Amino acid sequence: MLSHLPILYSFRRCPYAMRARLALYSSKIPHEHREVDLKNKPFELLTLSPKGTVPIMLLENGTLLEESLDIMRWSFPASNLSKEELSLIRENDTTFKHALDRYKYPGRYSEENNKVYREECEHFVRKLEDQLTPFLKGNSISFVDLAIFPFIRQFSRVTPNWFEAQPYPHIKSWLNLLNSSQLFKDIMQKFLFWTPEDKSNLVLF
Repeated sequence: MLSHLPILYSFRRCPYAMRARLALYSSKIPHEHREVDLKNKPFELLTLSPKGTVPIMLLENGTLLEESLDIMRWSFPASNLSKEELSLIRENDTTFKHALDRYKYPGRYSEENNKVYREECEHFVRKLEDQLTPFLKGNSISFVDLAIFPFIRQFSRVTPNWFEAQPYPHIKSWLNLLNSSQLFKDIMQKFLFWTPEDKSNLVLF
């Protein structure tokens, strides 16, 4: 029964939704996937969360998770993040994301040119470059990798030729490992935009 599965409202290319899906798929949590048309948000989404952002997740008990990190924590109940890991995620979600938006969408902001914001992004990228061995927590993918990867992926794709010429061997290897992983391929499968009349997309493992 659908009522026995959590419901994820998502958008395929949103980095916040990506990391929520990465956590759900990594933990093999069955759920109902509802792909949202951000230009025509469904009434059901807005009723649950009037701010209308994705991802959100409605749990079986009626609890609503409205932040991607909350969905990740729920997916990894045993995760115990260190202060350093929490600090990295916080920096990713604040100063790096602020600069990334202005680097990626220079026409939206009447501020300095996007090269200035690219340089701001690089402060964080260099920090990650120094920590990767080959992942951020050693030899295996962890919570912190999944939380940050979608945003660094975006950064690498703004001006790909420039990025490929930069001396970030660990970042490039890390991105290649994650981009080519079966986990990432699985979470990037395409769903049609959901409407109440459609059959539900069940993600089962």
